Amino acid sequence: MDSISNPYTPNAGAAPEIVVGRDDQLDSFRMLLRRLERGRTEQSMIITGLRGVGKTVLLGQFMDIASAAKWEVVEIEAAKHDDARFRQSMFSQLKAALLRLSPRARWTERSRRAAEVLSAFAVSVDQQGTFSVSWDVPPAEGLGDHGDLSMDLTDVFVALGEAAAEQGRGVALLIDEVQFLGRSQLEALIQAVHKTVQRKLPITFVGAGLPQIAELAGDAKSYAERLFKFPRIGSLSGDDARKALIEPALVEGVVFDEDAVDLAVEITQGYPYFIQELGYQVWGVASDDRVHRDDVEIAREAYEAKLDGSFFRVRLDRTAPLQTAYLRAMAELGAAPQKASDVARVMGRESTQVGPTRAELIDMGLLYTPEHGYAAFTVPDFDRFMLRAVPELTVPEVQKRKPRETR
Repeated sequence: MDSISNPYTPNAGAAPEIVVGRDDQLDSFRMLLRRLERGRTEQSMIITGLRGVGKTVLLGQFMDIASAAKWEVVEIEAAKHDDARFRQSMFSQLKAALLRLSPRARWTERSRRAAEVLSAFAVSVDQQGTFSVSWDVPPAEGLGDHGDLSMDLTDVFVALGEAAAEQGRGVALLIDEVQFLGRSQLEALIQAVHKTVQRKLPITFVGAGLPQIAELAGDAKSYAERLFKFPRIGSLSGDDARKALIEPALVEGVVFDEDAVDLAVEITQGYPYFIQELGYQVWGVASDDRVHRDDVEIAREAYEAKLDGSFFRVRLDRTAPLQTAYLRAMAELGAAPQKASDVARVMGRESTQVGPTRAELIDMGLLYTPEHGYAAFTVPDFDRFMLRAVPELTVPEVQKRKPRETR
């Protein structure tokens, strides 16, 4: 069929033609904005899930909802930056949000106060001036200038929330890859949101990240579980998976045979990204306006090759030999969460020897810890890929280094 009309979008964070199976999260976000608009409090959200389940797509949907409600949206993809770089990024984004909320020529007293607090927040990055404020707004004194990230960001959120409330609007920070925030940065965001909840201000932070986020947030601030919901999203149910495959094709006048859909759902296990990739490959194989089971069978090889060459391979290519061996040993044991001691046994090593490697893989976002002493892949089907990509387990010599406590 015509590739230009292909309705499937197997790209990182790209919204599919039809978003299904996420109504609960979308409704919760609408409720959050509406309650904040009315001066009521509501738990915010940090969406968790494996790679490829649509967390970034959901944040994109949240952006559309917030924009339609006349909220200012700040979109951030978290990265492993030090606190100074984090401050610089937050200043730039929040400054832009303030100027969109209230153009400088129409600043009120509260708008100017928010600008001054932002200036103080930025100036405190470096007293030697390595990061200079890019506007001529004098910094506030006693607000945003404590030199403590949590206190300073709290002052910024409060001042910006008050400026937004005066305009009858709100500010939503949408942060992806939350697990890459430093502990002090996550703690600062949680503390800032806590204060705005107490003040009933229309400003909030909604995030998305890997499954360990709920634990990390709880470690950062004990009251995080009362400020946030941590809905976990995963593969789509059978009916939703079928809709995600069938309905985009119907828009283009193409119909799937029932047994073709059954096979496609079986192959993809309902994972949203996998559905998009298989649908894309099937579209290139089918020759008319009806997709048959044979078309799905033929497309399967190209589908698996594409996943192996990009979605999976890009993650494996980031690993050092010992890290690769650890992942391969986990794959030997299967897709379920694996006990650290069992993985070490397969590698022929002691847990203390490979514990640092396990911690590195968690830090890289390739593994997460569903419970103490266990680790699991953050990517669906990564175990099967590892068995294909690394047919034999080879464990390099472990260099002697001080053992690190595993999570």
